Amino acid sequence: MTIPSDLQSLFSRLNDELRLLEQIATDGLNKLRPILNNFPNNDILVSFFGSLNNVLFLVEVYERRIEALSDLFLDNDVTRDTIQEVGEELGDLLGRMIETKVQVQGIVNRIEGLQ
Repeated sequence: MTIPSDLQSLFSRLNDELRLLEQIATDGLNKLRPILNNFPNNDILVSFFGSLNNVLFLVEVYERRIEALSDLFLDNDVTRDTIQEVGEELGDLLGRMIETKVQVQGIVNRIEGLQ
């Protein structure tokens, strides 16, 4: 079965958001490393480092989950209930990603303030 167009655009948006989230977190880590080298025992900087690395791990997990949800449509016998459940899960993932992106951007802004 082909993926319904509304879900197809949701899959596309999620993948775009994941790429952006990964880019922001990676940029934050690149800016943080030199500062952390100068202050290796600073608990806040260490916390930022851990948070940004966790976000990169989360991106990988979400990528795999989105791929698994997309693969459900390879089966020709996809029910309306399955389509509904996939849509709900994708919507939930999008909400979590947007929330995470806001938090990560806040961390990066704080890091940029230290430079």
